[in-house]
Amino acid sequence: MTAEPEKKVVVIGAGPAGLTAAYQLTRHNLPPVVLEQNDKVGGIACTENYKGYYFDMGGHRFFTKADEVKTFWRETLGDDFLRRRRLSRIFYRGRFFHYPLKIMNAFLGLGLWQAILILLSYIKWQIFPYKQVVTFEHWVTNRFGRRLFEIFFKTYTEKVWGIPCSELRAEWAAQRIKDLSLKSALISVFVKPREAIATLIEEFDYPRLGPGMLWNQVRERIEQRGGTVHLNSPVTKIHRTGNRIDYVVASRNGGGETVIPGTDFISSMPVSEFIKKLDPAPAAVLDAANKLAYRDFLIVCLIINRRNLFPDNWIYVHSPNVRVGRIQNFKNWSPDMVPDVTKTSLGLEYFCTEGDDIWSMPDGQLVELARRELKQIGLADSSDVIEGCVYRVPKAYPVYNSTYHGYLQIIREFLDGLENFQTIGRNGLHRYNNQDHSMITGMLAVRNVVFGEKNDIWAVNSDLRYQEEIQPDERKKDEKRLAETITRVFPKLDPVSFGLSAGITGGLGVFLATLFLVFNGGETIAPYVELFGYFLPGFTVSLWGALMGLVDMFMLGFVFGSAAAYFRNLMVFVSARMIHQDIELQLLQRLFDFD
Repeated sequence: MTAEPEKKVVVIGAGPAGLTAAYQLTRHNLPPVVLEQNDKVGGIACTENYKGYYFDMGGHRFFTKADEVKTFWRETLGDDFLRRRRLSRIFYRGRFFHYPLKIMNAFLGLGLWQAILILLSYIKWQIFPYKQVVTFEHWVTNRFGRRLFEIFFKTYTEKVWGIPCSELRAEWAAQRIKDLSLKSALISVFVKPREAIATLIEEFDYPRLGPGMLWNQVRERIEQRGGTVHLNSPVTKIHRTGNRIDYVVASRNGGGETVIPGTDFISSMPVSEFIKKLDPAPAAVLDAANKLAYRDFLIVCLIINRRNLFPDNWIYVHSPNVRVGRIQNFKNWSPDMVPDVTKTSLGLEYFCTEGDDIWSMPDGQLVELARRELKQIGLADSSDVIEGCVYRVPKAYPVYNSTYHGYLQIIREFLDGLENFQTIGRNGLHRYNNQDHSMITGMLAVRNVVFGEKNDIWAVNSDLRYQEEIQPDERKKDEKRLAETITRVFPKLDPVSFGLSAGITGGLGVFLATLFLVFNGGETIAPYVELFGYFLPGFTVSLWGALMGLVDMFMLGFVFGSAAAYFRNLMVFVSARMIHQDIELQLLQRLFDFD
């Protein structure tokens, strides 16, 4: 019997997914070889250092529901892991709006007439929504109406993605706010109000010197346990025989190429790039890889000669008059990222596509553009800018356009047939995962290697637990839960029954009170009591008057009781809808939180 060869695992990519996988492998005494094309670890979650100023490529909040991820972060950084308060606003039409959106703040900022139009638009789309929700435009319009969509979502989203909202798929939005469901509303409203989402909205964790601080520490631990992390080592070729990867070829530090064999391969490189470097690659799969699209961005980092500029961690720039999409204030992420307390450092983010005019613009011109737009927005004067630098981040965001799903399915079916290969992370799965989800894909991939488990990496952040909003069956269940809970907490009043109860109670009260006065002598107060005759026709302090009072009060009580029950039910319904809309607006923050 031939003994199974000792495992040698090659990890391609040293971003959050790749480094997490490598770290987990060392815990199982399997020191990996990690290949990273850049000169530092962390991928898009790296931290750049310019003259002692630290710049985060995108602004990475650390939050997760996964206990294993929380433990990983805490054990790695300890006291260098800070709890930060979140503040972010939208800049639109020369004004700043709270984000997550707050209804009254938005209405006051937009003006009464615009607020009325937004409300009418909302009512229209609640009554006549899109029957089939396919695009991002459909998705937001059905929830908040077209006018609010066009004001607060359309311009910024198209600035980020470079395609019309009518081409951006709805599942992207549903994935980004996967916790949003009527079940979430129930928890927030009836169990622990706001607590279910407060931490995500108001606070987040953050490394003292940016996310790169975490990933540099992880790299050190990997190497201390026998693993190797090679920087400036892009993979140029991946050789396969049948259903197995044999080896990869990497260019080491710009020098010659090195062949690196392995028994198992884990990759977080863009899945399209993996296919292009695969030898051989089936023609249909290669064609599909060429059709996948990405969005890139660059960040212009400015050092400002001002102690304080604005209180926000970052500002979303929805104005179409400037090209900048988002402005990070790194001093408000962590004061230690700015070495001089009299200065402030900003990161102006420009979403672009590799090779377009923004991407190709010389650094000096980009710094000048950022300087002008900073003044145009009104955040600082051009003369306050001391100096700046530029960092470009290719393939930052996988694009969910109208054709991506079919091409990705072709690629996935092929990759699933490779026996000793797993693709992980945001770009490895062509899915807009958050950092914690990318880490989980790395953890599951290692369990598959070490224990022979069959964890479905593709299911992370895509199965029913993460897709409650676009699963009709799940939504129906949540709607039923909402109805049952509201009925239990605020029982529905039947207008007829409540009207009858009010009428009978009121009528009998008048009848019995009048009889008491008739038989016990109420001459002194009778004239005053008979004033009720103005409201109860035919009422007097007499036997006949008591009967008339009974009939009149019954009718009056029935009318007012029925109306009260009806309006009470309506107010419960409206209040529940307003609470749910408010929760939706708050959770929609994730649609703009690109990192």
